[in-house]
Amino acid sequence: MSTLAAARVVAAREIRVKLRDRTFLFSTVFFLFIAVASTVLPAVLDGGPSSVAVADQATAGVLQQAGLEVRQVADDAAAEQLVRSGDVDAAVVAGPTVLAMDDSPGEVVRALSTEPPVRLLDPSDVDPFLQFAVPFAIAFVFFFTSFLFGVQIAQSVTEEKQTRIVEILVASVPTRALLAGKVTALTLLAFGQVALIAIVAVVGARFAGVDANVLSLLEPTIGWFLVFFVFGFVMLATLWAGVGALSARQEDISGASAPVQMLVMIPFFATIFLIDNDAAMRVLSYIPFSAPVAMPVRLFISDVAAWEPVVSLLILAATAVALLAVGARIYEGSLLRTNGRTSLATAWKSKAA
Repeated sequence: MSTLAAARVVAAREIRVKLRDRTFLFSTVFFLFIAVASTVLPAVLDGGPSSVAVADQATAGVLQQAGLEVRQVADDAAAEQLVRSGDVDAAVVAGPTVLAMDDSPGEVVRALSTEPPVRLLDPSDVDPFLQFAVPFAIAFVFFFTSFLFGVQIAQSVTEEKQTRIVEILVASVPTRALLAGKVTALTLLAFGQVALIAIVAVVGARFAGVDANVLSLLEPTIGWFLVFFVFGFVMLATLWAGVGALSARQEDISGASAPVQMLVMIPFFATIFLIDNDAAMRVLSYIPFSAPVAMPVRLFISDVAAWEPVVSLLILAATAVALLAVGARIYEGSLLRTNGRTSLATAWKSKAA
């Protein structure tokens, strides 16, 4: 059996096992729920614009321009009666006076108020809430998914070492094929999970009636994030496999994985805390370990030249290839050492032939 064919067999087995894993299924359902809740529920719970009864035609025109649902009536008494019966949320009568039952209708008051003109020196098409929510969601999804799947890769490798199954596997399958199959399977599953979440989020945003200008920013941002996610995940996945190979017991994974955990956590916190610092975000978008988060975030919140994500992706891809080689060497040099935790230096020097 060729190395490629062996890798496909290993990948198919890993995918079958993972699709029956409750943790994987639960995390997928959890993320989908968050995606639906953050896009669809606000529109469903909002209930649409306030309904207002009014007799004066000029006032009715002002309220309609403000996006309110207007019901024009014959006189003020009829408008008040509609409020009392619950047919409308509010009424505007002579004065003008706004009538409501038990809660001040802020939308109606704002529509009738005279506001001073506002000139924004640095206008943005994105709502302040979305400027925080979208970057946080991107950072959280990358952090949680790469961390969760990475730990699972390490645990799988360590379990095979601890039970000595790895000796049987290596006798039948080349070591690199075993590693390639694991990394390929988990990458496909992680990408599938994230892509499904992204599709649900975009469809939910359209269903919720999100502004077209925001969608024009959100959709390409998510598209670029999916591409960056694949390379970023592959970059880290082989390192997680190396962590598993260095560990002789499940208890060893926590200590052995500390450097990799930092590489996953730093982009998350750096993006959240430095999001308003344009210079820092620009630098982070070219550092391979933070680029999968920082570059998509910059695409959403600021103007980015067309060449920037391409250059950032090329740097990330080159780093991923280099770390694949590093992770593979650590994996091969420590996989068959089952008599205790293997040091990084020992694994590097004793690469399997």
